[in-house]
Amino acid sequence: MKRILVVAPHCDDETLGVGGSIARFVREGCDVIVAVMTGRGTEPHPLAKTLEEPPVRSEARDAMKILGVRELIFENIPAALVSDQPGYKVNQAAEAVVKSVKPEIIFLPFCWDVQLDHRTLTHAFNLAWRPHTDFGKRIRDVYMYETASETHWQISGYEPPFDPNTWVNISEHLVTKLESLACYKSQIRPFPDARSIEAVEALARWRGSQVSCRAAEAFVSVRRLV
Repeated sequence: MKRILVVAPHCDDETLGVGGSIARFVREGCDVIVAVMTGRGTEPHPLAKTLEEPPVRSEARDAMKILGVRELIFENIPAALVSDQPGYKVNQAAEAVVKSVKPEIIFLPFCWDVQLDHRTLTHAFNLAWRPHTDFGKRIRDVYMYETASETHWQISGYEPPFDPNTWVNISEHLVTKLESLACYKSQIRPFPDARSIEAVEALARWRGSQVSCRAAEAFVSVRRLV
């Protein structure tokens, strides 16, 4: 049984980028662990009125039940402030998750997303999966996923675009992905917003059409050890 770690900077990133694949992997017998790396932190947050658990975490628990995820990890790096934290602390948090989960496969957000939390965390996990460590040697496959809006709002031509080289057929799991996404009532917006149910379905259909299936999720392969 393969152990798969899906790293989500924020609640809903995992479903937007990997939701259909998670549902498929779980059905195929894989052990999928989702790690949400940010929260409100331990000190007053400039964008949050209290230090209480945000409602989106309850939504995440409901979403993971639909996808079949049995283990959901919540870290507490301050959301929207990840790049402002001391680098060693973010790196330590990433390494601790990898050591705890012991994954063979990792999914992370695209390293050039417009969202700085995504960039910073992907860099931190890039350090954690280095193959010279005992826990890094376990990791055989690393993929970066696309997050509706964050991946596609770059300044065109300024940074490398998301150019996938791996697709997962989710034709039988698209409905499950969309049902899971619907749990995020605080995050999902009406069409034509990029984070609408309709837009996410359209992206899945488009990615599927690229490889002649009804729906797919696309990824950039970073490492594949055979």
